Amino acid sequence: MEIETHPFEPWLPENAKLLMLGTFPPAPKRWSMEWYYPNFTNDMWRIFGLIFFNDKFYFVDQERKTYHLEKLKPFLKEKGIALFDTALRIRRTTGTASDKDLEIVEPADLDGMLRSLPHCKAVLAAGQLATKVFTDHYNIDARHLKMGEYATFEFEGRVLRLYRQPSSSRAYPMKVEKKAEYYKQMFHEINIIDEV
Repeated sequence: MEIETHPFEPWLPENAKLLMLGTFPPAPKRWSMEWYYPNFTNDMWRIFGLIFFNDKFYFVDQERKTYHLEKLKPFLKEKGIALFDTALRIRRTTGTASDKDLEIVEPADLDGMLRSLPHCKAVLAAGQLATKVFTDHYNIDARHLKMGEYATFEFEGRVLRLYRQPSSSRAYPMKVEKKAEYYKQMFHEINIIDEV
């Protein structure tokens, strides 16, 4: 089985208050763009559109079935939202993007990312495997966390939050509007938005 190395550079704006970590991007054949959450059926950028612009298609290029990267990148930089994944190198045991079919060969440098983000207050680990990698690394007991809740952890003298949120994958059975409500509450709690 081929070992894949992460195809994207970490997106780590210096002002980031939130670090969002998935597990690993899907195979390139599923991409609609060469960036994070590239699968056109993934709802992450629709969730962002709903929360910040009350329009789930704000970042969606429906005609080309892709996303407006020229809007997304400056927006994420302005809001202080960093992106990467918990795995740097993986094997796909069956060829799918599903967490259960990924074998992590080399985890990402989580400590290095947090060190490079001095204003980071919270981490969102999206998906079960990403959460497991993160909680194992920092010895966080998140087993009893309900959706929308967070656990605190310490890193080099800083106290941060690890949030549990619904997956942006369509495979997760929840309407995109409901998912957006959970994310919106988190953005409010870490001062990325003023009101809920």
